[in-house]
Order: sequence, then structure tokens, then C-alpha cells
Amino acid sequence: MDSNGTAGKHGLEGDADLQFLLLGGELVKIRSSTWRKNRFYKLQEDCKTMWHESRKTFKSNQTFSIDDIDSLRKGRQSEGLQKYTEPSLEDRCFSIIFKGRKKNLDLMAASAEEAKQWVNGLEKVISNMRNLSRQQKSEHWIFNCMRKADKNEDNKMTLKELKHFLRQINVEVDDTYAEELFKKCDKSQSGSLEGSEIKHFYDLLTYREEIDVIYGKYAQKEAQMSVGDLLNFLLNEQREQASSQDALRLIEKYELDETAKQKKHMTKDGFLMYMHQEEGSILNPQHKEVCQDMSQPLNHYYISSSHNTYLMEDQLKGPSSTEAYIRALMKSCRCVELDCWDGANGEPVIYHGYTLTSKVLFKDVIKAIKDYAFKTTEYPVILSLENHCSMEQQKMMAQHLSSILGSALLTQPLGDTMPTNFPSPEKLKGRFLIKGKRLNKLDAVFYNNSTIEDDSVSEEDEAVDYKENEQKAKAKKSKIKLAKELSDMVIYCKSVHFNGFEHAKDNQAFYEMSSFKESKAFNLADTSATAFMHHNMDKLSRIYPAGSRTDSSNYNPVPMWNTGCQIVALNFQTASKEMDLNQGRFLPNGMCGYILKPEFQRDLSSQFDPISLTKGPWLKKKVFHVMVISAQQLPKLNKDKHKSIVDPLVRVEIYGVPPDNTSKETHYIDNNGFNPMWNENFRFNIHVPELAMVRFVVEDYDSTSQNDLIGQYCLPLSSIQNGYRHVPLLNKRGDVLCSAGLFVHLMLLDDQ
Repeated sequence: MDSNGTAGKHGLEGDADLQFLLLGGELVKIRSSTWRKNRFYKLQEDCKTMWHESRKTFKSNQTFSIDDIDSLRKGRQSEGLQKYTEPSLEDRCFSIIFKGRKKNLDLMAASAEEAKQWVNGLEKVISNMRNLSRQQKSEHWIFNCMRKADKNEDNKMTLKELKHFLRQINVEVDDTYAEELFKKCDKSQSGSLEGSEIKHFYDLLTYREEIDVIYGKYAQKEAQMSVGDLLNFLLNEQREQASSQDALRLIEKYELDETAKQKKHMTKDGFLMYMHQEEGSILNPQHKEVCQDMSQPLNHYYISSSHNTYLMEDQLKGPSSTEAYIRALMKSCRCVELDCWDGANGEPVIYHGYTLTSKVLFKDVIKAIKDYAFKTTEYPVILSLENHCSMEQQKMMAQHLSSILGSALLTQPLGDTMPTNFPSPEKLKGRFLIKGKRLNKLDAVFYNNSTIEDDSVSEEDEAVDYKENEQKAKAKKSKIKLAKELSDMVIYCKSVHFNGFEHAKDNQAFYEMSSFKESKAFNLADTSATAFMHHNMDKLSRIYPAGSRTDSSNYNPVPMWNTGCQIVALNFQTASKEMDLNQGRFLPNGMCGYILKPEFQRDLSSQFDPISLTKGPWLKKKVFHVMVISAQQLPKLNKDKHKSIVDPLVRVEIYGVPPDNTSKETHYIDNNGFNPMWNENFRFNIHVPELAMVRFVVEDYDSTSQNDLIGQYCLPLSSIQNGYRHVPLLNKRGDVLCSAGLFVHLMLLDDQ
């Protein structure tokens, strides 16, 4: 039964770094300046689990899955290591960053060489795990569970062990059925399964009736698919513009049987393999890369944006951290917020003013932003400053921005003349833009005009809103003195107060932008949607959550995108349906953090109104047919409860203009998370497909309380591929559930 136990080693056999991990070694675990403990760490033989000793009285050892690791950081790159270790130890330190809210693991090796081996080895194993195809992942997942169920480790499985195994993989079976399955596999009638009998048992478990039916319908010759058969499938079912060459390429890429491949045939196994790859996925593979025109003015794009980026949890007493900035930037967030206040020793700090949230140094945040801003995408990052600092500390802020960000910081407009429009994301690649207050007009840069209209500027709208909320009385906007050094760094994103669309049209330059709290923005979207959209055609707008959302909850971003707002800032640290929608909105275009708005939100003659929906080029009525067929390997939600098998149901939700907002759900299936089948059809009428988003939600039905989320996946309707498709599932924190997925049939047709 060890045939697939070493899936993680695939391609790494004999690798020195891997051997090093398998032997293991001592590392110093660092939690504070005084808490430093030697711990033994080692990669287990399955190459998927790390074991480490623990001195807790109730646990002699602990493990964590390689799958739980988000990334590795060489050197003193975490907040903890920067705080609790000396710079001289830089090359001996490294951090393991976990997905979700699990704390970082800060470690120190005995030497720089060993630290390098740990990091290189772990990166290879992680990369190997991620490169395993979904099919292989399913396979090693199942064999791993089989090994766990094989209690006495004799490489045989008794009926009792089989039942335990079925529960492990989330399948409830009655005794009669378990016995039947067992007898069917126990060809040697020995009372236990071994070798090929286990393989047979595995085949029975992984049998996909729905794939068999599709395959059988198209495989005309010798019960195998020829190039012509596969082409028929691609043209008729998948509605792809495919040729014989495309079909042949898929056979060469995915067929496992060499004899069939030589005949240019695809077997059922090859077909299943293809269906699980990106060609068979719901997301159009072309949208995984940057595929939109990136040469339009910056305000013609939706920009992935975070609110109070420094917070890890709630808005009142939670921790502030550089880690929160790193996580947001690594998710391709392109606009982060910095609330700046006077700190000790002349060093400005970032925290949520008027609250008990912890403080973090401004310079540490800027360093973290510099290091992580362009790791996932090169497109520009906007630093939204909310400035409450004294003149002296503002000068210090300007100094840090200049010295840390260097030439990447934009300190004057592009070109030699006064611009009349924004540059494009393409022209601003690798650059940082500062959003904040400015003492004078931008043309002062070109006319050597250092006239300062007023050296005091009003406090940021957001801070005032928050005070209003706290003090339950109209807070007076306080004035703060603004340092010229900081003011001069504000080029394309000058913060100004909003005094109505007419006033903005007559008095605001293109680079002067306003921030709107959600209630004001939603009110404008309801009453003046077309005016709001026209305002956004030549200016930027930023929307932020109400100050009353002290739990860091989020508002629905969709109505804001519907009116062309670009910087729709959300609490990235909060797992929520709203963050799922944000992740879905920015999933295509290579997840670069910028999505080009539809033409009707960029064309000055457009009269688009998402509420009244008068006729226009945006009205492209479609019918969206969805057949929810089946799901695979849905995880148990309560792993500690011995009998917790899920009762799954699937809901398909549409978000867009108001007439398009709707949802439909399947019935729930009793006690089967392994291979539930629904075969239910839904029909959705879509009015404005370019603004529509689709979210698939899988829940565990509960008659007595709210259903629990198992997984979800969200993407724009325009990024969906027609035909039979696999839908990956993400957990509530937005991480992929490795082996789980939905199988659906989709068809988007013009409404005749």
C-alpha cells in the first residue's frame, strides 16, 4: 500500500535537500526575546507532513501539513524575527507562513548553510505538491486515508478497517453495502484486502458514472475516443473553436496509455485526466494571464483595494501588523491604506486612531510594502495616506518614503508637460503612487509655482466619519498643518472633499479624488447612478466601510462597481461573501489587481444606469443554463466528531445589476461528501452580462441551524467556459481545497 505514499517525492528522488528534510534536525523556535526553544523538525516519509516535537504536557509531538503552508521567507522577514533577533543572524533565520490565521513559525538554524537547505528543501516539496495534477492529488489523498485506516499496518484491510476508511473519506455506508463491496474486492476470500484487491477497491471508489456517460456518448471506435470523436466533443459540448490539431494536442498531453496514444486515441483515463486540467476548468485559461488592454488611463480600471490594511482582526482592539500588508499585497491588492499618527522617538506609527489597536512603525510598513508590492504583479500600488501627524513627523514620513522606496516612488508627473489625464497601469509598472492631501495644484510642478494656497488642510473624511460614529455627535473637521515635503509626493491622487457632481465637474482637476463612506456612496448609486458613472470616467473614487463596522465586516462591492467606482476598499482580513466577490472580480486578467471596466462605463456618451436599465449597448440579454451534476471529495467540517458526514447542497448565485441578482439551490444529499450527484438544472436570465458575477456555494445542510460553508468559487460570467467543467472550491479564507470540486454543465446563450 505504499505505491502512492511518496507522491510528494515524485521527481525529487535522490535530491540532497529532500534527504536533508527526511533526516530532520534541530531548529530554534522563536516566539519572543525570551521564548526560544530547541525543537526537532523532520519531514515525514509521505513528503506531505512535517513532524516536530512539542513540550506541551498533553502532546509529545505534533504535525502540520505541507499543504497548510502559504509561503517561506528567508532571513528576518517576519515581524517576530525583526523584533526578537539580531541583524547579524539574518542568514540563519527563516519563517514558515501558513494559510489562514495560523501564526507564522519563526525559526533559526545552526548555520546559514542549514537555513538554506531547510528553505530550499521545503520550497521544492511545496512546489512538487502544487504541481501534482488534481487527479494525482485525489489519488494520494485516497491512499493516505487508506494507510491511516490500516490500523495494524500489515498492508491489508479488514472489513472493520474498510468501514473506518469509508468514514475517513466522508462516505456513510450501511453494513450490507460495506460487506457487499468488500466481498466484491476480496477475490482471494481471505477476509482482508491486499495488493490488487485494494486497487480494485480504489477503482470502485473513484468510479465517475457521469464521466462514463459523456465518454460513452462520444467514443465511437473500439470504445476509445479518436481525434475526430474528441473534436466532436470539443465543438458540440464545450463550444470551443477547436481543430483536429487541438484534439491531437490534448491526446498527446493527457493520454496515459502509450498504445492508445500511438493510435491517436484517448482512453477513459486520459479523458478524465483532461477533464481535471485547466482545459476542463470553468475558468477560461486565457484569463489566467494578463489579457486586457493595460494602456488605458488608470481610472478606467477597477483596482483591488484594502481598507485599514494594517489590521489583522477587528477595528477596536486587534493587532496592527506589517504581516497584514504582506498578505494583502500577495493577494494582488493594489491600493493599501496607512493611518499615520505621531509615535515615540520622533517615529510615526500606524494604527486605528481613537482605538486600542496596537501600533506598528511607519518605516517598517514601508519596508514590507517595498519588499512585497511587486511579487505577484508589476502593476502600480497606491499608498492611501490618512495623515494625523505633526509637521516634524510628516517630514520623517516623507524621508522614509523617499529613502526606502527610492526611484520606484512617483514624485512628479510622467512626461514634460502638465498632464490632462491619468497615465496607464502599463506606464506605471513597478511604481508607487501616494494618495493624500496636497497644498497646491499639480501644475505648480511645471511652472515653478510654489504658491501654497493654504498650509492647513482639513482632516481626512474617513477619520471625521469615525469620530462622528464614536462621539454620536457631529464632529468638527479639525485642520492639520501639512508638510511641503509630503505634499509634493502627491501627484495623481490628491484627496479633496466631495461637494456634489456638478461642483466636481466644474472645479476638480482629473487628479483630485474623493473618498466616500459606504452610506453616502450607496445613496449616490441609488439616486444619481449615471452622474456617478460619468464622474468616474475622468476621476478616481474611493469607497470605504462605515466606521460602525467595528467587527471589520464588509459591504457589498457590486453596486459600487456597477457605477464605475475604481477603489472599492474592503477589509481584506475578514473572510466574507464580499471578499469572495472581490477575489472573483480580480481572478481574471492574470490576477494582476486591475480589471478594465466595460466600455459603457468609459464612453462619455454612455447613459448607462444600472437601476433603470434603459436600452443601450450594455443590454446584451443572455440565458445562462447551469446543470449541477456532482461534487467530489467534499471535506468533513467537524473532523473530531466521529460520525460527522456532510449533507451537501449547492447554491448558484448571480450578482450584477439589480434585475440580475438571484440565486437557486439544489436539494441536499444525505451523508455523502465523497461523490454526491444532483443532476439539477437551473436557468438564469442575464441583462448586463459584462457586470455579472457567478458564485458557486457548497454548504452542509442542517435542519436545526444555519448551514455551514464547505467551499465556494466566484468568477465573472465573462470568464466562464461553456460545456462540462470542473469548478475548484475555496475555503472561507480563500484558499483552494485541494481535492474537492464541483462538476457542472454550463451554457451561456443569446436570449432570442
